[in-house]
Amino acid sequence: MFTGIVEEVGQVAALEHRGDSAVLTIRATKVTSDLVHGASIAVNGVCLTVVGWTAEGELTAVDFDVMGETLRRSVIGGLGEGTRVNLERSVRADQRLDGHVVQGHVDGTGAVVSRTSGDNWDTVRVEVPAELARFVAEKGSIAVDGVSLTVSAVGPDWFEVGLIPETLRATTLGGKAAGDPVNLEVDVLAKYVARLLATEAAR
Repeated sequence: MFTGIVEEVGQVAALEHRGDSAVLTIRATKVTSDLVHGASIAVNGVCLTVVGWTAEGELTAVDFDVMGETLRRSVIGGLGEGTRVNLERSVRADQRLDGHVVQGHVDGTGAVVSRTSGDNWDTVRVEVPAELARFVAEKGSIAVDGVSLTVSAVGPDWFEVGLIPETLRATTLGGKAAGDPVNLEVDVLAKYVARLLATEAAR
């Protein structure tokens, strides 16, 4: 489990496709300080398992296996060498939950529609697939490329979020432009409520 509070922006070293799967290699420093084999790290909001690593001076190159389902549902398969990515280690039981409950199980992808700069923040509108739009509510939570954000406005096929200076500085969202794809994970609580209501309605 994650919180959507990005610890570090890393960089893609390689993405090697192997049939219907791939091996992703990321270079980083902070999230690699306590690596263990099998650890979970969210890469742009996608929960991936550490399968190996190599020290490269001050940096560490970390390898992750990426299965076909992840390549299909997220933008991981389109990452290229040098691409900057948001990184977060799994939450410990003894720390504060500063964002919201993020599983690292991406529900789908969207795209930046527009961004408007304010005095101290940017408002970003993101296109959301129809099958996910019903789970997005004003003042609710959503993870965009693994970043926990509060929804400020919704439409039939879009939502808006406000990015404060810290988010613009500490994550890759500050560099996103219209047309750029993003990973989306809707609030897991909303999905459970929808499932329960659908089950009750079917009785």
